[in-house]
Amino acid sequence: MMRTRPLRVALLGCGVVGSEVTRIITTQADDLAARIGAPIELAGIAVRRPNRVREGIPAELLTTDATALVKRGDIDVVVEVIGGIEPVRTLITTAFEHGASVVSANKALLAADGANLHARAAEHGVDLYYEAAVAGAIPLIRPLRESLAGDKVNRVLGIVNGTTNFILDKMDSTGAGYSEALDEATALGYAEADPTADVEGFDAAAKAAILAGIAFHTRVTIDDVHREGLTEVTAADIASAKKMGCTVKLLAICERTPDGRSVTARVHPAMIPLSHPLASVREAYNAVFVEAEAAGRLMFYGPGAGGAPTASAVLGDLVAACRNKLAATTGAGESAYTQLPVSPMGDVVTRYHISLDVADKPGVLAQVATVFAEHDVSIDTVRQQGRNQGSGDEAAVVQGGGEASLVVVTHRAKDADLSATVASLRTLDTVRGVASIMRVEGE
Repeated sequence: MMRTRPLRVALLGCGVVGSEVTRIITTQADDLAARIGAPIELAGIAVRRPNRVREGIPAELLTTDATALVKRGDIDVVVEVIGGIEPVRTLITTAFEHGASVVSANKALLAADGANLHARAAEHGVDLYYEAAVAGAIPLIRPLRESLAGDKVNRVLGIVNGTTNFILDKMDSTGAGYSEALDEATALGYAEADPTADVEGFDAAAKAAILAGIAFHTRVTIDDVHREGLTEVTAADIASAKKMGCTVKLLAICERTPDGRSVTARVHPAMIPLSHPLASVREAYNAVFVEAEAAGRLMFYGPGAGGAPTASAVLGDLVAACRNKLAATTGAGESAYTQLPVSPMGDVVTRYHISLDVADKPGVLAQVATVFAEHDVSIDTVRQQGRNQGSGDEAAVVQGGGEASLVVVTHRAKDADLSATVASLRTLDTVRGVASIMRVEGE
């Protein structure tokens, strides 16, 4: 039998996502009640500008006093879609103190202070859910936390930012440069007026921290994540990747170290083979590739942003939190029992694609190879092309006057050794400059 007293929901924020959450709660009330076992009702919506026209949203529900709303005492679940660190952190902990569970889409706050928020939720016997904080509508957090709880996840590799994937996809498919592809992303609404959080990797790094913490049952913050953006990726890098049978993606990579004693988390552009499942992810879509010991390789794919997709994830968490309220149980607690340390970027084992501008004369290749050997870095392939030759006239060694472009792809080595190799290459008289450096992943 369905309980007659409705579960009361407070909504913090009524922008693109908040408006969609409100619409679904209103238009699908009967379906949601059937799934939960009790009706739900919106008890209040905290906004900054109450006089703004919001179609379909009752004005009497709007308030500018978010603190008073979460302190009411009769609120069962608070849905937070404001974003940022403060005052949201204080509002969430206040909600916990007054007996409300919280559903959040706030990746920045969770990546910075998720451990403390989990502890506060547990202290007050309430839930903290945040499926919408990573990869929009894609069910990812719950499968990692619940479906794979009995397995050992070794690696999570993913495209978790739609804006950057759109930019790189356009550079790959049309030959456009970074600035031109960014302008198109902005015109289509994929990029914000200030795209820094996306293109410099901050957004992806926050998501990587959340994924690493859940996958490896340890505490990882955004400060633990090595981060590089894509602003330095050039059309030449994309073309070079194509010659290798690869494409370039901004990847979030979370993995256990080979000895299993620590974990790493990083975000940076990387070349991946066209045969890898992530290579086919186009436009503004997201996809995450999970490698587990028993389950093997799994891929989660779908729209990673937008009002409706994000609201879908929020509503899924809302249903779960409401069901727990009815059953007087809690779920979604922090699973950080392993306490593994996070290793520095220098310990990561990876591959490099290095493009050098060198003097076009005999002996250059030998000098470069010697530097790699001195740092115990093995070379996989080398391609050298004279600047004064046609683009298709390539050879292992080019001799003559002027300059040449030398491309080296390494075998796997520690990132610190690879970086030291590049630093030494810069000191050679025959190396006029290091044109680009990119990691190669996914093999």
